[in-house]
Amino acid sequence: MKAEQCTGAAMAGLDANELPKIPEEDMEALKAAVGEGNLTEAAAKAKEALEMADEIPLNIAVTGESGSGKSSFVNAIRGLEDTDKDASETGVNEMTMEPTAYPHPTYPNVIVWDLPGIGTPKFKSDTYLKDVKFNHYDFFIIISCTRFTSHDIQLAQEIQRQGKKFYFVRSKVDADLTNEKRHYDEEGILKQRDDPKKRPYHYSESVILNNIREKSIKSLKTGGVASPQVFLLSRWDLGKYDFPKLQETLVDELPSHKRLALLRSLSNVSKETLQKKKEQLKTQIYLKSLVSCGVAALPIPGLSTVCDIAMLVTSLKEYCRDFGLSENALATLARQANKPMEELKAVIKSPLSEEITKDLAFKLLTKYATGAVKYSTYLFGFVPVVGSVVSAAGSLSTTYFMLKNFLDDVAADAVRVLEVTMK
Repeated sequence: MKAEQCTGAAMAGLDANELPKIPEEDMEALKAAVGEGNLTEAAAKAKEALEMADEIPLNIAVTGESGSGKSSFVNAIRGLEDTDKDASETGVNEMTMEPTAYPHPTYPNVIVWDLPGIGTPKFKSDTYLKDVKFNHYDFFIIISCTRFTSHDIQLAQEIQRQGKKFYFVRSKVDADLTNEKRHYDEEGILKQRDDPKKRPYHYSESVILNNIREKSIKSLKTGGVASPQVFLLSRWDLGKYDFPKLQETLVDELPSHKRLALLRSLSNVSKETLQKKKEQLKTQIYLKSLVSCGVAALPIPGLSTVCDIAMLVTSLKEYCRDFGLSENALATLARQANKPMEELKAVIKSPLSEEITKDLAFKLLTKYATGAVKYSTYLFGFVPVVGSVVSAAGSLSTTYFMLKNFLDDVAADAVRVLEVTMK
C-alpha cells in the first residue's frame, strides 16, 4: 500500500508526505466501495470514519495534595483562567471531594478529571485507584508545588504496575526561582559559598531549573519509581519552562487514534505542537474531500466540480477553531498574553472563523481548481477507479487541494500569532 502511494506521488512530482494517510481498516472499506464504483458508499464510509474520530473520548486524570495548584492546572490545560465560567474551583484547602469531570469548553470529548488528593481520610492510599475508578483514565498527571510525597510515589508505582502512563508536574516553579534568587547578590553571585576561594557561582535560571528537576527525579527513583518524568511549569506563564515539552510528550506517548483529540484541545504555546496538530489534521483531508463529493454534492457554477459547499464551510471553520483563529479565541489569548487584539490580528492572513461563508468557499475552490489537476493523477492511484468515481476524480482533487492549502495557511497564521505573544 505505502509503496503504491509513494509511486503515485513520484509520478505526480509530489512529496510522499502530501499523500492522504488513512488507517488501514478504513482504507480497506474505502477501497472496496471505490473499487466497486460506488461513490455514495465510499463517501458514507468516509463520513463514518470522520464522525468516529470526532467522538473518540480522552480522559485525563489530575491529582495532587491540597494547595498544589491542581485545580489551576485543570483550568489551564483547558485554556481557562481560574475565574472563568466552568473553571475548577481553586483554594488552599482541598476543594475536590469526589472525582469531578471538566469537559474542554470547545472539545467536549476531551475531559480533564480533578481527582481528590491521595491520603485523605476518604481517599486512603491503599484503595485510592479503586475509589477514583482507575480504568476510566487514559493517563495521570501527579502535581506538587514542592517535593513529591510518599503518597505520590505510592500512587505512581501502582499506576506503573497497572500499565498506564503518568507524569509528575511541579506547578509553581516561578516561586521556586524567586526564592532561589534571594541567595544571590545584585550582581548575580551566590552570597554564601562553601569555599570563598572557589570560582563564584553566578545566577543561572536554566541551571537552577535543571537542579530542581534532577533532585525531584532522584527523589522519585530513590522511592522506587522507574524512569520518572518531571515537568516544571508556572500557572501564570504556560509558554515558559516545561509546559510545551509536557504537551509534546503527552501527544507522542498517546495511542495514535487519540492524538488528534488531544492536539485539538491543546493551547498553542509551541511551534512544535502546532506542527504536530497540522500533520494530524492532514490525515483527514482525503476523507473530508470524499465526503464532500458524496451524497449532498451539487454542481459548482463555472467549475467542473461537484461538491458539498456546506460541508466544506464546516471544515474550514473547524480548521480555524483548531488553531484558535476566531474572535473569541483571539480575545482570550490577547487578554492572557497582555497584548492588544489588533496586534494579533495584524499578522493573520487567513479569514477568521466568523468570516467563512459559502461565497468564500466558492472563491477558494475557484482559486485552487487549476493547481488541483496534478492531484487527480494519484488520489485514486492506489485503488481501482470505475463507475461514478471516475467523474468525481476532478472534484475530489479540487476539494483536497483547497482544504490542504487552507490548512497550511491557518497553521502558518497560528505560528505568527504565537510569535507575537512570545515577544
